[in-house]
Amino acid sequence: MQEYYVNIMTNKSGTLYTGITNNLERRVYEHKNKLIEGFTKRYNITQLVYFASGNDVTAAITMEKRIKGMLRSKKIELIKTINPHFQDLSESWFDCGNKEGV
Repeated sequence: MQEYYVNIMTNKSGTLYTGITNNLERRVYEHKNKLIEGFTKRYNITQLVYFASGNDVTAAITMEKRIKGMLRSKKIELIKTINPHFQDLSESWFDCGNKEGV
């Protein structure tokens, strides 16, 4: 059964990005290595601070849209439910040879 992930990523300035994927590790790797053109590359969004998973793609899309529609303060509250210190949840996933692990 396929698993889907809704994730929130950030950068050193605290800019938030919400996305959805069926392969969280691959997608985070792409963002960390700036392989995808667009917002995350332009704003150096490389830190995974929140994710939730499930096997219902419709529910995942609904959750992504709900998060995107939230006020910033509500997104921060959501992140803090699983990650109160805004640690990069993927910091040990990759070893790419630099101090940030990206």
